Amino acid sequence: MFNAGAEVEILSCEDDPRAKGKTGRIVDEVSPGPLTEGRWTVNRISIFIGPVLCHAHELRTTGR
Repeated sequence: MFNAGAEVEILSCEDDPRAKGKTGRIVDEVSPGPLTEGRWTVNRISIFIGPVLCHAHELRTTGR
């Protein structure tokens, strides 16, 4: 489980493969539900990549 504002590394991303290997911040304040199919919203990845939806197994916390 992730907390809002936590920095994560994107290991892979079905939503946008360009995000792989980049870091971003979790947007969701609660665990994702059926609307996002259980995927977390990650933002602040890059100026060229908007917010993406990623499954928990596609993310790793950076400790920041």
